[in-house]
Amino acid sequence: MSQMKVILTAQNTEDRLTEKEPLQLKETSSEKQVDIEIDSNETYQEILGFGGAFTEAAAYTLSQMSEDKRKEAIESYFDQENGLGYSIGRVHIHSCDFALGNYTYVEDGDVELNTFDISRDHKWVIPMIKDAMKVKGGTIPLLASPWSPPAWMKTNKEMNNGGQLLPEYRDVWAKYYTKFIKAYREQELDIWGVSVQNEPAAVQVWDSCVYTAEGERDFVKNHLGPVMHKEGLEDINIVIWDHNRDLIVERASTVLEDSEAAKYVWGTGLHWYVSEEFEKVGEVHRRFPDKHLLFTEGCQEGSVHLGQWITGERYGRNIIGDLNNWVEGYLDWNLVLNEEGGPNHVGNLCDSPIIADTKTNELHYNSSFYYIGHFSKFIRPGAVRIKLTNTNEKLTPTAFKNKDGSIVMVVMNETDEQVSFSMKLENGVCEASLPAHSIATYTLN
Repeated sequence: MSQMKVILTAQNTEDRLTEKEPLQLKETSSEKQVDIEIDSNETYQEILGFGGAFTEAAAYTLSQMSEDKRKEAIESYFDQENGLGYSIGRVHIHSCDFALGNYTYVEDGDVELNTFDISRDHKWVIPMIKDAMKVKGGTIPLLASPWSPPAWMKTNKEMNNGGQLLPEYRDVWAKYYTKFIKAYREQELDIWGVSVQNEPAAVQVWDSCVYTAEGERDFVKNHLGPVMHKEGLEDINIVIWDHNRDLIVERASTVLEDSEAAKYVWGTGLHWYVSEEFEKVGEVHRRFPDKHLLFTEGCQEGSVHLGQWITGERYGRNIIGDLNNWVEGYLDWNLVLNEEGGPNHVGNLCDSPIIADTKTNELHYNSSFYYIGHFSKFIRPGAVRIKLTNTNEKLTPTAFKNKDGSIVMVVMNETDEQVSFSMKLENGVCEASLPAHSIATYTLN
């Protein structure tokens, strides 16, 4: 008889990624009806990993904390045994809204990019990444995303409030990405990929730049892709869209149906704001099965939500919904924010799984931290999603097989009642129950 390990996080209890009594998997040959059935022989996408963004806001906030608290926050995420086991990350190419202000790496009008200098990143961001790498014990593949070109390259002559990239600067801007990648690589930091533009369909009051679908396609096809290759960076993965699910099918189709653009593109990035239309993510995979999908940003908006359970459930629901629709990795937004949900240079305050109170030197772990952990600690890089059928409408599940052969199933109960259910795995069946508003990870070695 096999045993299935149970890890539980539940509202109105002390359980937070808590190991519970194991379940007994009883052998069966009968065709008894079960709620959840797993078939590990049918496999889908391979997982890159889970992680979050090393923003200037996060790195600066931790610099305001005592050294032991800063270390605790980094270890809470990147320790592979005792933390959440984070293995990937995201960085912004010069400023974003979660920076202390607008800034670039070059002087105004420098079309040769001779003044390119990332020294500002050495103050907070790069030390945080390097400390995370030490804790993880190895490199952290990073997705680099720009929020806006320098003001002088844009139609509106400012980094904020949208605007577009001026045609005469397309090659210069493409070269800018390569300068950034090379500068980070000189610091032994692993830029795994770049997205073309963060949220290209939105005019934001912060750093932003608008691309139409055709504009993004042509920038990749005629400028970013060729310049990357010319600079010897063809190994860098180019990610398109980097925005919400509502328009993902149209955007991906416009770019990827063009073979000349598509040859440079690794896949499509997505955010969770606006909608939870997971089926649209799956539709992109159906249309372009040779391309990849990566969740690149999500957070709870509207400042800090300390102690709220709904934020964790939003993470759990979105992670499962996307993973079940071919997403290969999950990048949370800010790793840490301060007690106000910043700093943010335009007041776009948000929540984060860890809130660092710079006034009291306390770290607060939100429900989202534990919900993410139910995936990131157990579904390891290289795992593959496996077939799962579920007939219990009160539960939201997903299942994976790790490289070591272990099976991982995550099941979520968002209802107000305890839900009992049965699971079948290979030739074994077990009975389980989940408290109201809870999430559990079941592992079988």
